[in-house]
Amino acid sequence: MNTLMLLALLAAPFEVEVHPAPGKPAMILIPGLSSHGTVWDATVGHLKGRYEMHVLTLGGFAGATPLADRANFLAQQREAVAAYIREKKLAKPVIVGHSLGGFLALSIAAKHPELPGPLVIVDSLPFLTAVYQPGATAESARSYAESMKSMTLAQKGEGWAAYNRANPVLGFWLTREEDRARVAQWGVESDAATVAEAMFDLMTTDLREEMAKIGQKTLVFAALKGMPAAAVETYRAQFAGLKGVSVEPMTEARHFVMYDDPERMHALMDEFLGVSR
Repeated sequence: MNTLMLLALLAAPFEVEVHPAPGKPAMILIPGLSSHGTVWDATVGHLKGRYEMHVLTLGGFAGATPLADRANFLAQQREAVAAYIREKKLAKPVIVGHSLGGFLALSIAAKHPELPGPLVIVDSLPFLTAVYQPGATAESARSYAESMKSMTLAQKGEGWAAYNRANPVLGFWLTREEDRARVAQWGVESDAATVAEAMFDLMTTDLREEMAKIGQKTLVFAALKGMPAAAVETYRAQFAGLKGVSVEPMTEARHFVMYDDPERMHALMDEFLGVSR
C-alpha cells in the first residue's frame, strides 16, 4: 500500500501528495485552474509503482490554502515547483500538466531548462488568448483580462458558489455529468481572488517565443471532441517553435482528457515515456 505524504503548511505555495516508488524515476503532476490533485487519480493508478509521483494541488485551488500574496501567481508557482525539484533532489522528473498546469510545465522548462525531464501537456497552449483573439499580444490582452479579473473578484459567498455550479463552460470541458459536478465543487472550494489572479496571468502571458528554449521532448494532447478536425492546427501552430514536440489529437475527449479518454491518453503516455505495460 502506498504511503501518502501531504504537505499542507500555512500559506504554502501548493499541497503535495507523494506516492513513493523506490528506485523509480520521478513524475510531477500539476492540475489546472481550480482543480484538485485527485484529477490525476486514474493516471496515478495506471502508473503506480513505475514512477514516484508527486501530485500537486496549487494554493488557493479546491480548498488548498491560498498564497499570502496572490499577485504574479503563475510566476510564484513556477519558482515554487522549481525550488521543490531542487529541494527533493528529483532527477529530471517528468512533468505532466493539465490546462493551467500544462502552461506551468512549459514555463518551468523554459525558465529552468536544467530541471525537468520529458513534458506531457494535457490540453494547454503557450498563449491562450490568441485562440479567442487571433493576432492578440500579451499587452493587447490586458484590457479584457482586467475586466475578467474584476468580474471574478466581484463574486462573493453564495454568489461565487452559484457561479461555479452553473458555469456553462463545464459543458464544453467535460462529457459526463458526474465529472462536471466534481469540477464545479472544486470551483466552489477555490479562492476567488486566486482564480482571478491566475486567469489574469494566464491570459496575459505569451510563451510562444519561449518554446525554442525548451529542449525536453514533449507530448501534447489536443482535446477535439465537438471541434472541427482542423482545430488541431491551432495547437501545432502555437508549439511550432518547440523541437521534438508531438501533438496528439484526442477526438473523443473534451478539455479534461483524463476523464473523457483515459485509456488512449495513458497508452500514448506509455509509448512516449517508454513505459512497459
